[in-house]
Amino acid sequence: MDPVIEPLNRVAISIGPIQLYWYGVLIMTGAIIGLWVAVRESERRNLPKDTFVDLVVWGLPITVLVARLYYVTFQWNYYSAHPKEILAVWEGGLAMHGVLIGAVLTIIVFAKVRNLSFWKLTDILAPSLILAQAIGRWGNFMNQEAHGGPVTRGFLESLHLPEFIINQMYISGTYYHPTFLYESVWNFIGFLLLMSLRKVNLRRGELFLTYLIYYSVGRFFIEGMRTDSLMLGEYIRMAQVMSIVLILLSLAVIWFRRKKGYANMRYLDNGVKVD
Repeated sequence: MDPVIEPLNRVAISIGPIQLYWYGVLIMTGAIIGLWVAVRESERRNLPKDTFVDLVVWGLPITVLVARLYYVTFQWNYYSAHPKEILAVWEGGLAMHGVLIGAVLTIIVFAKVRNLSFWKLTDILAPSLILAQAIGRWGNFMNQEAHGGPVTRGFLESLHLPEFIINQMYISGTYYHPTFLYESVWNFIGFLLLMSLRKVNLRRGELFLTYLIYYSVGRFFIEGMRTDSLMLGEYIRMAQVMSIVLILLSLAVIWFRRKKGYANMRYLDNGVKVD
């Protein structure tokens, strides 16, 4: 007989007809903590006050919109039949690669308008992005999504996971790989790595490009375990394609910028000019 395990309540706060979901709370928590980390670092790097606050005010809604459109595009067979659910972001469905696309496009425009270095902004923002991702993955946990294939309870217990995680991975009578947790841990380690690399004084732009490479390596392998991947055709997982593209593109950009002399400035240089 299957055990009776109630999933955690996806609703954080209910006020009359208004419900605030943990998915949104955790994503916003990651964004706020990431913003705090970026603001502290921007003060050390001689950027104008409130640069990243202004960037997030403009960038967050754009990024969420692009992330949702990316997700809906690859699930169009479902959403074309359920158009009322397209805006239901509290149910999940914000693609991380859509977040990256939206963030990069926003920063390109923002940097040009403010006459700031795109690479300096992204270098400062890189640890914040991966930290926000580490926190935001727990929104998937609360929604019981972004999990891997079936496993036994014994396997989950062998990972020495807390009981509440094991129980939340029990979905419709089956235990599943907590791939949300694998990626969250990978991203948090990446955050510590990027914070350490700040002291190495890499060439400008290479902290952000290192973030793209590091995140993409982990995402490629973890994505292969998931059961809810966005697909390109019948067999190709879109996130794995994007991961390979980002790794190769980042390596190519590092090589090109060094070869052309575009990466002569260093992370710890305090100039704010465009490069």
